[in-house]
Amino acid sequence: MLKPSAPDHAWIARHISHQGSMCLLDGVEAWNAQHIQCRAGTHRAPGNPLRARGRLGAACGIEYAVQAMAVHGALLTPSGTAAARASYLVSVRDTRLLVPRLDDIAADLEVGATCIVRSGNAIFYRFNVTAAGILLLNGRATIMIDTDTIRPITGAAP
Repeated sequence: MLKPSAPDHAWIARHISHQGSMCLLDGVEAWNAQHIQCRAGTHRAPGNPLRARGRLGAACGIEYAVQAMAVHGALLTPSGTAAARASYLVSVRDTRLLVPRLDDIAADLEVGATCIVRSGNAIFYRFNVTAAGILLLNGRATIMIDTDTIRPITGAAP
């Protein structure tokens, strides 16, 4: 069962690394240990930092989904403990872009992410972005956490 939630843009900005206009989500609609549902209207903003040539391409919806995953991680971090550790998007797969752009979508974006597997330092999510009940894009993403334990590759390739 999803928990109704009230985290707004200010809460999100305090809990994820994206700041200023790069913090794209307006709020959390609902969440539980496996799923989060967020909303955003920033896709319509002329000053959206992801715009190129006056447009916001549909692939930018992946960034909205990844930010929802970051918020999900922050919500799952127990209150009073250290902040969530650094995490990085390492893979996006099976992505379907069903519209060419997002900036011409009048309705708010509904951004959903569902954790499908947690394994060691990796979290695998399924994500979707909809507006007014219409699917705009979806796919899967892999997030790596606790990256300070990852050692850089050194030396020449064999």
